[in-house]
Amino acid sequence: MDIFNKAIQNASPLVQVVSKRVGGANYQVPREVRPERKFFLASHWIIDAAKKRKGVPMAKKLSEELVAASKNEGAAIKKKQDTHRMAEANRAFASFVR
Repeated sequence: MDIFNKAIQNASPLVQVVSKRVGGANYQVPREVRPERKFFLASHWIIDAAKKRKGVPMAKKLSEELVAASKNEGAAIKKKQDTHRMAEANRAFASFVR
């Protein structure tokens, strides 16, 4: 249970980008993630990363991905880092949030 909680905590994003249409142009605006959405995104990314692993049963793939996420490794953590990197790159558009 400790590994599961640590994996979810490590894979949970702090910010996400949402598309906002302003004056005919679409901007990727960074926004803070609600706590219940953090859990959903983290669990979704862990399950998707486990599905992409090949050659072993799903239970083993999921357990390996949970252990990797608890150690700040794996595809789910990479997805979180990519999301944070995209939000950081679009920080200039944060003023478009209502």
